[in-house]
Parts: sequence; structure tokens; C-alpha cells
Amino acid sequence: MKKIIILGATGNCVDILDTIFTINQEKDTYECVGFLDDDKASWGKEIYGVKVLGPLSSAAKYSETCYFVNGIGSASNFKKKEEIISKTNIPLSRFETIIHPSANVSNMAQIGKGTVILQGVTIAANVKINNHVMVLPNSVVSHDTIIHDYSSITGGVCISGSVTIGKSCYLGTNCSIINNITIGDYSLIGMGSVVLKSVPDNSVMAGSPAKKLKR
Repeated sequence: MKKIIILGATGNCVDILDTIFTINQEKDTYECVGFLDDDKASWGKEIYGVKVLGPLSSAAKYSETCYFVNGIGSASNFKKKEEIISKTNIPLSRFETIIHPSANVSNMAQIGKGTVILQGVTIAANVKINNHVMVLPNSVVSHDTIIHDYSSITGGVCISGSVTIGKSCYLGTNCSIINNITIGDYSLIGMGSVVLKSVPDNSVMAGSPAKKLKR
């Protein structure tokens, strides 16, 4: 069994732990050693029997014996995900890709290191998902789409074919992206939005059809 540590200890991190438990029901694959989180009040506490070991800065001391997966990436800190992971000094080779058994991932898709795909997700043919991407429950990523590093695709998102999602983007719950467009780096798409045209870098879009709120 691979020893694994989850970066973060709330929200999506608990969903990742649940996914690990589900994977282990089919075959003993992972031993979840603990969580790392910068909230001092959480240190030493247990979440479903798994302890919060300490701060993110302590990750390096576990890197020779453990693998890691990142659960950090909310609407408030998604742009900082790359910085947060970089500061841990964990090499990319020590990050594990976690895919829930209920996800439908095409054999023709490419999934990067440290990426998390949760319950009920569909990943179609020729999709390329890069490193440290998170795809939350019941989202659909259609054919020939590319999702770049550190982006977060939240629950119920529908991405049509041949879309490019830039680096460190955040797609809010139940938004929809029309085919053949690009979402620029560091952009946020509000929940329930319908995006019908390409989005520049560093944009905040919301509405149906989505309009730019600010950069």
C-alpha cells in the first residue's frame, strides 16, 4: 500500500479521503498517513480516523516515504495553488493521481500527476488534463479539451469539446462552456454561468451569457 498525505484538511480534502476509502474497498491501495494544514487549531485532530499532522511546511520531511495529493483550491485561493504547492518542495514525481472508481475516464484521455477526479465525473476521448488539476463530482469534460496545471473544475460543470482551460483557473458550480473557446489563465467563471466566447487572462466572468465583471 502506498502511504499518502493530503495537503489541506477541509472541504475537498475530505472528499479526497472519502475517494481513497472507496478505492481501498475494491483493492487495498493507499494508507492515508494524515493531512497537512496551516490551521494550528486543527493540528493533532482526527478526521474520520486520519490525523492532521501539522503545517504544509513540514511536507518535505515525509517526501521520501510518502506520496501526496493536493486538496487546496477554493474560489478565494485558487490563484495561489501553484505557490502553495511549490513551497512544499515536493517533487512532482511524489504526487499521486486520484480517480474515484465511479468516474468514467476514456482510455484515450491523458491525466497528469497530482490530479484529482471525484465521483461521477466523465472525461471523454482525447482530453488532456495536466498536473494538479481538481475535477469535482458530476462534471463533464468533452472530447479534445485541454485543462492546464492547477485549475479547479467544481461540481456539475459542463465543458464542451475542444475547449482550452488555462492555468490556475476556477470554474464555478454548474457553469457551462461552449465548444472551441479558450478560458485564459487565472480566470474565474461564476457558478451557473454560460460562457459563449473566449475569456482573456485574469478575468472574472458571470451570468448567462457570461459577461466580464472585472480583471
